[in-house]
Amino acid sequence: MNETPTHQPLQPQFRLLVFLVSIGFFMQGLDTTIINTALPAIAHSLNEDPLNMHSVVVAYVLSVAACIPLSGWLADRFGVRNTFFSAIVIFTIASLGCAFSGSLNQLLFFRVIQGIGGALLLPVGRLAMLKIIPRTQFLAAMSLMSLAGLIGPLIGPTLGGWLVTYMSWHWIFLINLPMGILGVLVTLKAMQNVKEIDVKKFDLSGFILLVVSMVGLSLGIENFSNPQHPTWFSIALMGTGIITAIIYAFHAHTHQNALFRSKLFKNKIYSIGIIGNFFARLGGNALPFLIPLMLQVAFHFDPFVAGLLMIPTVLGSLASKPLVRPIIQKFGYRQVLLVNSLLVGVCIASFALTSADTPIWARAIHFFIFGVLNSMQFVSMNTLTLKDLPQQDASSGNSFLSMIMMLSMSIGVALAGTLVNLFTSYFGEAQISSAFHLTLLCLGSINIITAFIFWQIPKNTAV
Repeated sequence: MNETPTHQPLQPQFRLLVFLVSIGFFMQGLDTTIINTALPAIAHSLNEDPLNMHSVVVAYVLSVAACIPLSGWLADRFGVRNTFFSAIVIFTIASLGCAFSGSLNQLLFFRVIQGIGGALLLPVGRLAMLKIIPRTQFLAAMSLMSLAGLIGPLIGPTLGGWLVTYMSWHWIFLINLPMGILGVLVTLKAMQNVKEIDVKKFDLSGFILLVVSMVGLSLGIENFSNPQHPTWFSIALMGTGIITAIIYAFHAHTHQNALFRSKLFKNKIYSIGIIGNFFARLGGNALPFLIPLMLQVAFHFDPFVAGLLMIPTVLGSLASKPLVRPIIQKFGYRQVLLVNSLLVGVCIASFALTSADTPIWARAIHFFIFGVLNSMQFVSMNTLTLKDLPQQDASSGNSFLSMIMMLSMSIGVALAGTLVNLFTSYFGEAQISSAFHLTLLCLGSINIITAFIFWQIPKNTAV
């Protein structure tokens, strides 16, 4: 008697669904990276200072982080097809709004709307595959979908630089329109509207507390160097974020229907992983924003060249994938994360040694090494964080990790932008490269200090 294999190849009837989810994954991954090389051109078009454009990245990433807790409940309540369809429509219309924005405030408004759509695309798409595709074929489906997630960040910076150089910055948003229309049509054909019969009442009060906390922390840091706002305003925002986070911690402990119950954090490994993820990602997630800006504003590189130079980072990330598991199995999570956190920190700080005269080949090697180390850090942290969660907490724990990852990116970009502005005001415009260099040293130092968090990992932690 033949046993059914644990993993089977993907059957033809599910390929269109995987293609659809891949479109959403690709759109989100592309939009997170394509804008980085275009920021100086957008700033020039809107008569803004390029050093104040980090808010365009923060607005998108922060709205993604804020709406991730909403995605699962909406899919259960209204069905995966209806939610995914709405997400693509919102994302596409917001992209059109971004392209025709005539001011920074208009662009920020549509970036927030775009982030709301983007927050639903990947989690709901993954959930749809989980509910529709048989478990024996799920690994094959996820492997195919993950390719789209790699292609988006791979071509994003270069495509953004090319569009800005040879067309206009508006096309970095208009490019989403044909993909969005295709996604809408395929959704109606390929996705069943699977929904849950018994859906718990949504934890609205907890959701509001989380949103206020994330917005307060991110905007407080972002506005710290803004001359239009007094310092007390930024401190008040950050204080509000911290206080609401504390209130949510109490809410999570007492509220039966809380989005993320406090029992999640009784798992020591999960708690260390979450805290480590937050701090270790501040520098790593800020660099795709900071480096293209430095290359263009401080070193006067062409946007297309600045985008091309980011490709080795993604290639390094791809090259590290087969290495991570054997290295962890040989040395264990604790040793790998301790050493790698220090190496990533040193690598980030070492970008401060570069100048406009640094040879292209040396930059390429530098970016490749950073890509390898940063990817190893992210994969190791993610697997450590989730590996010991019981099945009943897996969905909630994964959603909270996703939210923390996006929040860390938001705060990391806000922090990088604020530091550059503070150092620029101190050194003056003539010494703007020094402002970028000191910012890189600060971000690298944060990553080095993060190693103390991973020091708390028990030595006998199983792989």
